[in-house]
Amino acid sequence: MADRLSKLLEARRWVLADGATGTNLFAMGLMSGDAPELWNVDHPERISALHRGFVQAGADILLTNSFGGTRYRLKLHHAEGRVRELNVAAARIARAEADASGREVVVAGSIGPTGEILEPLGPLTTDAAREAFAEQAAALAEGGVDVLWIETMSSKEEIEAAIAGARSTGLPVVSTLSFDTNGRTMMSLTPNELASIHRAHGLLACGSNCGVGPSELVASIVNLATASEPSAVLVAKSNCGLPQYVDGAIRYDGTPELMATYACLAFDAGARIIGGCCGTTPDHLRAMRTALEQHTQGARPDAELIETRLGTISNGARAQLKGLLDRASGASPNATTRRSTGRRGAPRPADA
Repeated sequence: MADRLSKLLEARRWVLADGATGTNLFAMGLMSGDAPELWNVDHPERISALHRGFVQAGADILLTNSFGGTRYRLKLHHAEGRVRELNVAAARIARAEADASGREVVVAGSIGPTGEILEPLGPLTTDAAREAFAEQAAALAEGGVDVLWIETMSSKEEIEAAIAGARSTGLPVVSTLSFDTNGRTMMSLTPNELASIHRAHGLLACGSNCGVGPSELVASIVNLATASEPSAVLVAKSNCGLPQYVDGAIRYDGTPELMATYACLAFDAGARIIGGCCGTTPDHLRAMRTALEQHTQGARPDAELIETRLGTISNGARAQLKGLLDRASGASPNATTRRSTGRRGAPRPADA
């Protein structure tokens, strides 16, 4: 029997994922440095309201408020013993809103990085990481998610540990990376390498999220599509423009119009699951859905079209668009290496 997300993909050309979790929760009162996952128990009505807003804006996929739900991330908030409680709560809140929507809405269990560096470069063993991811995945499955959604990863070791942990539940798995460093992840993985991981592990879908804005993300989808089989389901979940510090807070400069343009170009690039990451509100998502419903698919965008419509891309991404898919291509002293914020909207060193 096909899973719920696969059924949607069989019936639709594209599926709309939701927008940001952390940056929207900041607008609801979450303070920088606080754990959003604690709100699943302390303020569940606020998490419900966020999910409901995305469903009303047209989202077909809700990601649970569990990005930092491993024991390692929760340890920063003295909550490492609450993995099951907080993740089950996250899943049940999203499940309730999905089921109340009156239409088919998929609940995806968000699994983010541990915040640790895995061996051989760091102290965390692969077995320990896999165990932590399995613990979180089991709790999300217990709470009723349809799919496990591994996101914003950077290293192959951690991605594969997360996939192994998620697989222990028997649920389908999606994985997205953040290509935020000159067309590569922070640990130098390229879209070409993600395509290989997708094939090796039989993921339901793979793609790109977060990053340094819509232009770079669309470029990563073009590059990922080039390296993938035509049947591969790709995911695009871009930040809403670029972050700016305004009056002591992070604001994203992307308008609903920009995100609507991004959504259509992401679809043309090869993505079938399209949503937003940091800074993306229900208003942005509503504009994206309207644009996609009115859009006639065009040719896969090239560098010039991406830059004309969305903004500059990095040297590394541009080299990949020319077919140079290895790690070394495009690396130069003038490459764009501006770093994004983490998925929650806090500066990456404190968040991922």
